[in-house]
Amino acid sequence: MSQSQDIRYTCPCCHKEFDTTIYTAINAEQDPDLKEACISGDIFRHTCPHCQHAFMIQPPLVYSDPSRKFLIWLSQQEPAESLKQLAQPLVKQGFKLRRCATVQEFAEKIQIFEDGVDDIMVELAKYDSFIEYIDNKKGTTEDVTGIEYQHTENDVMKINVRADDKGMSFLIPVSVLEEEMKVDKDRFTIDETDFPRINHDWIISAYTEAAGKA
Repeated sequence: MSQSQDIRYTCPCCHKEFDTTIYTAINAEQDPDLKEACISGDIFRHTCPHCQHAFMIQPPLVYSDPSRKFLIWLSQQEPAESLKQLAQPLVKQGFKLRRCATVQEFAEKIQIFEDGVDDIMVELAKYDSFIEYIDNKKGTTEDVTGIEYQHTENDVMKINVRADDKGMSFLIPVSVLEEEMKVDKDRFTIDETDFPRINHDWIISAYTEAAGKA
């Protein structure tokens, strides 16, 4: 069940207080409208009634989708002990458990799982796309401003590598990624009960540790 909380908040612009509502738990199956608000980021957007300044509030949030069997903890902090106690039973039921520290990462993670794709595979696809972008001399490491998952259709994943004045899209067959993961299975093995952050930093760490550079 989704849960909300009324709070007293101080506007970061005019410093006046006002009442607003934040969500601390969202069940995407029961509240599909809230799911869409999470993906768009609208659920975190608030406007001060005094100065009309718009800003983001990012409270700790538990996002669950029982039908697709995943749960995301949105927070810059590790999950509380009460949440960790739920981990083992959920993993036994086949749930993926993740932690995201930013709204952007959170929204992308929802989209990945909505598409029925393994997020480890997505990070591998991003990594491969970045390497190919650099190796093909399309730009330098410093040029890259972001690497984004777009969608997976007909077993082909689309990844965008963004740069300041240009960018490139990569279409990668899922079968190629599956084979790459199968060959290097140990590198991509994780403990779901730890609510791991599977992101850019994680994939870089996975390769540097294997190379003895950690």
